[in-house]
Amino acid sequence: MSAPDPGSFRDPTSRVFLDGDRVLRGLDARALADVEALLASPFWAAAAAEGRVVGTRLLDPGSHPLQERWAGVAEHDRIPLVSYPYEWCFEMLRDAALAHLAITRDAVAAGFSTKDASAFNLTFDGTVPRFLDVGSFERPPRDEAWPGYAQFSDLFLAPLVLQAVGGVDFQPWLRGSVGGIDIGELSSLLPRRRRLRRGLGVHVTMQARARRKALAADAAGRPGGRGGFSPTLVTAQLANLERTVRRLRWRAQGSVWSDYGDRSHYVGDDLAAKEGFVADAVRLLEPPTVLDLGANDGRFSLLAVEAGARRAVATDFDHVVVDRLYRTLRERGEERVLPLVIDLMNPPAGAGWRGRERRPFLERARPDLTLCLAVVHHLAITDTVPFEEIVAMFADLGAPLVVEFPHPDDPMVERLLARKRPGLFDHYRLDAFEAALGARFSVERRLELGTRTLLLARPA
Repeated sequence: MSAPDPGSFRDPTSRVFLDGDRVLRGLDARALADVEALLASPFWAAAAAEGRVVGTRLLDPGSHPLQERWAGVAEHDRIPLVSYPYEWCFEMLRDAALAHLAITRDAVAAGFSTKDASAFNLTFDGTVPRFLDVGSFERPPRDEAWPGYAQFSDLFLAPLVLQAVGGVDFQPWLRGSVGGIDIGELSSLLPRRRRLRRGLGVHVTMQARARRKALAADAAGRPGGRGGFSPTLVTAQLANLERTVRRLRWRAQGSVWSDYGDRSHYVGDDLAAKEGFVADAVRLLEPPTVLDLGANDGRFSLLAVEAGARRAVATDFDHVVVDRLYRTLRERGEERVLPLVIDLMNPPAGAGWRGRERRPFLERARPDLTLCLAVVHHLAITDTVPFEEIVAMFADLGAPLVVEFPHPDDPMVERLLARKRPGLFDHYRLDAFEAALGARFSVERRLELGTRTLLLARPA
């Protein structure tokens, strides 16, 4: 039975439905005409061949019950995990912005346009930004300018400027405002000299001023002006925006965990043995998708796909290391690993209308194998999460688990315990963790590595 996707209600001409593993889009008569023309155009064929847009096809008449309520139904290829802009690092948001501008520019050249410019129109399939919202394309009226400019500014440009120029992370702000960062608010936050750098005068300072005038005109009941739709003018605007976005660079600085990838705390052959344990688990379970919690430099996410997993999702709370990982994967052309900024202590919750428009991360991430390597001690000691709660989070994911438990005499654990009052964490022991794990999982394999233990467990 088809269920409407809670995040697709904003377009009155189409609606996305989930039917098992199928992703369907109901289209009214106007949207159907636009989509038919779109799918028949050389522009779309080229974009689809290059993987810039999600694969889409129209269903034959009478082939699905949704066609009783809609003029037509399209089916999209399913993206394994739809991620959101506030889960991306700076370079991912920047690449997504450039992808949106490029697809809009090509659409305008082909006689189409995009009627909005939400950052949620795209997601990442591995390291590839892919445009999802086929319903966003239309054959525009001749009397309209590009209607996506303001939305692009709030959901792409403003967050990028906030981080690149203002030095403020955009992810927390976007999590709290699915509509983005109002360009006027951004303008008021930045000193004037910074607002005028890197081509921002037009798109930040002047746009903020124009919005204030438009609001004043609305309040006074004065009609606003309408600019004529000129493909030449819109193309020039898109090119100017592209130059502005390309100038925005965030020079990632060091962070607490940005140098963790040296793994000097492993001795002898322990690291090789750990890699072998993880690779054997992947070969045994043959998981299509691996979720790597606390992935840092992505070493074990890459190991998982090399061992046979189709894809891996590499999450870390530190957006500096995620940005570095994304750049590395992009340079290598590695598309099987999706890096995301996820804080396990505060994972993205439901957001938007009724708290359901954007689904919680832990609901979207349905892995076939979870890796939790060198993370438990941070959760249990730094963040004081009880073992039972940590295991409950693993159980919520509903997948087999490879988990690493550093013992109390492990150098990394000793460093954490040294900051705590003596006796406060006497419960931090392997037997106590295994007891909590055993209530929800069945341990099948284990490996002792000096001061650490690796466990392979399946949901009980």
